[in-house]
Amino acid sequence: MERANDSAFSGFILLGFSNQPQLETALFAVILIIYSLSCLGNGAIMLLSTMDPHLHSPMYFFLSNLSFMDLCLTTCTVPQTLANFKGKDKTITYGGCVAQLFIALGLGGVECVLLSVMAYDRYVAVCRPLHYMVIVHPQLCLQLVVTAWLTGFGNSVVQTALTMTLPLCGKNQVDHFFCEVPVMLKLACTNTSVNEAELFAVSVFFLVVPLSLILVSYGHITRAVLKIKSAQGRQKAFGTCGSHLMVVIIFFGTLISMYLQPPSSYSQDVNKSIALFYTLVTPLLNPLIYTLRNKEVKGALRRQMRRILDLRQS
Repeated sequence: MERANDSAFSGFILLGFSNQPQLETALFAVILIIYSLSCLGNGAIMLLSTMDPHLHSPMYFFLSNLSFMDLCLTTCTVPQTLANFKGKDKTITYGGCVAQLFIALGLGGVECVLLSVMAYDRYVAVCRPLHYMVIVHPQLCLQLVVTAWLTGFGNSVVQTALTMTLPLCGKNQVDHFFCEVPVMLKLACTNTSVNEAELFAVSVFFLVVPLSLILVSYGHITRAVLKIKSAQGRQKAFGTCGSHLMVVIIFFGTLISMYLQPPSSYSQDVNKSIALFYTLVTPLLNPLIYTLRNKEVKGALRRQMRRILDLRQS
């Protein structure tokens, strides 16, 4: 088979920013710091949501899933990127490339669906507060999260199979710092117009549809907030919604700019910068904006710290 011949080589070469070695050195330090903070923030949210009974609510159930997903997404790409930046060997095995593409693409799809689920949760909480626990019951929460994970990784199975079975004709230099569908399509030595059209259709489903649902939800939330008589209450609500929307715009904006245009029109340097944003910056912003500014999370953190100190003293 042609695919077997293509995959017989030792692996792909991830070029990254190898044409700018000074930039790689600076990026290594920046990425390592952001990755460490992201792991710390998302790990803290997962632990607090599990350990503190005050956070056993639908919102924090969704947030803990988002944190777990972000932790997996950064871990899927960042360690390999750091190794490539620091060492001379920039290769990744064929199997490693397939796994990286499959996991990153699946997690990206999960986040798109999960963010729309979280927007719906906030819509019900703000616009129908008296019916919140009846509408957003535990069984529905579990069903929504399972749907997000199955949808994201179901799509990833198809996309990975379609992309990694394309003939490469011996080409193995990937002008990126991790394996991603648009970059792999550019590497193929055959007509990829069908793949590009299929990728565009799937991107509309995973990007435009969830983003539209999120904007509609926040439109209803804004209308409800404007009815609040207290100026302080309105300001607090708008501050929270504005922060959430900022994360949504950054995440969806970067993905839309990559996946809703033909791969042939990509600027690789811009493409790499965009990829850094949604694989590294967004997972750091999520815990900062969604929860670490939240009084309930801060209270839970203080309670757990006191609990640890009491255990040490006893």
